[in-house]
Amino acid sequence: MKNILSFIWEITKIVIIALLIVIPIRYFIFQPFLVRGQSMMPTFENGDYLIVDQLSYRFREPQRGEVVVFKYPQNPSQRYIKRIIGLPGETIEIEDGKIIIYQEEERQVLNESDYLPPDISTPGDIQVSLAENEYFVLGDNRAVSADSRKFGPLPRENIIGRVFLRAWPFTALAKFEPPRY
Repeated sequence: MKNILSFIWEITKIVIIALLIVIPIRYFIFQPFLVRGQSMMPTFENGDYLIVDQLSYRFREPQRGEVVVFKYPQNPSQRYIKRIIGLPGETIEIEDGKIIIYQEEERQVLNESDYLPPDISTPGDIQVSLAENEYFVLGDNRAVSADSRKFGPLPRENIIGRVFLRAWPFTALAKFEPPRY
């Protein structure tokens, strides 16, 4: 009987230690995310299993080109994944399939050739001025993506974190860095 109690106590200690390690990592540092849908194709496929870095944005602001997971503004219980295109204080214009970014008096046509095939353009004809703590996000599969063109600017507080790693499928294992513009 003493051996059984000793065994149960050892198992209980292992479970407690494991939980003390895993729970803080899961809730404060990294979080898993499963891609559902085709809005981020060709970058991410339906069923890709991603690891989301929740820690970086506590020390710095999100950058253009980073792929983020966020709470959908119209239903915060849903999680979406999109690419940051516009930063706080900028004006974003979509015209003739191109994205134009206005920073103060500077105009820049966004070059997305690092992550989008040349045959993908951005449908729509809009102009959005972002306030402080607002971001403009787009899916990489522009024709089918529900993004800032539909639901408007993304509030900073809705951002959960940035995509850090694709963990599955294992053959496509990759760490993700934002493109250089």
